[in-house]
Amino acid sequence: MDRAKTNRQLALPFLLPYLVYVGLASIPEEWLRLEANYALRLVVVGGLVGCSWRYYLPLRGPYSRMLSCFTGAAAGMAGVLVWILATEILVGSGGEPWSLPAYYLRVASAVLLVPIFEEQLIRGFVLRFVLQWQEAKAAGAEDPFHEAWANRSVTEVEPGAISGWSVAISTLVFAAGHGLAEMPGAVLYGLLMCGLWHWRRDLLSCVVAHAATNLALAWYVRAYGEWALW
Repeated sequence: MDRAKTNRQLALPFLLPYLVYVGLASIPEEWLRLEANYALRLVVVGGLVGCSWRYYLPLRGPYSRMLSCFTGAAAGMAGVLVWILATEILVGSGGEPWSLPAYYLRVASAVLLVPIFEEQLIRGFVLRFVLQWQEAKAAGAEDPFHEAWANRSVTEVEPGAISGWSVAISTLVFAAGHGLAEMPGAVLYGLLMCGLWHWRRDLLSCVVAHAATNLALAWYVRAYGEWALW
């Protein structure tokens, strides 16, 4: 990670994998089959995550990595219950099953890629940037946003630091990346991840939790035929 970079310089490495993933997800199936689409996401977005890694924030915090992994996995199991209960009310049950290749490619993408770039962007960059924006405003900066954007770096934020506004804005940004029916579940899940970040003071627990939730949800939709949740 390059600690000399300002937030303005860091924004693209943090944002680009997410934008490309969303862009590829927006391609109609008539143009690109799901199997090919998810294979493309794994290759292209995986490459972008690799290129962005030197700018990303450390996953490890001040506490035990093993305990963070265990805590993250437990939070992920709680998170999938929250997600299913909050989302199934709006989307209903059933849905068309996916082909096995598309299913397993999506599982690989949801477990290996999405937790990394989403947690780095939302809990790593957005949450910390809002904190620095607030700090600049409290310090009397003439233009607090510009001060945080051009002269600060999210790498300087204390692990686990949060505020009401940083939790609210980062959670809303996270929810905005999901469908309308998924928004209640996404808001609750975003709050859970912010709490985990504050408690464990690392991104490792959040990444593990996110991966565990996605893996458990993938198992659930196939085991019980609840494809509408995907």
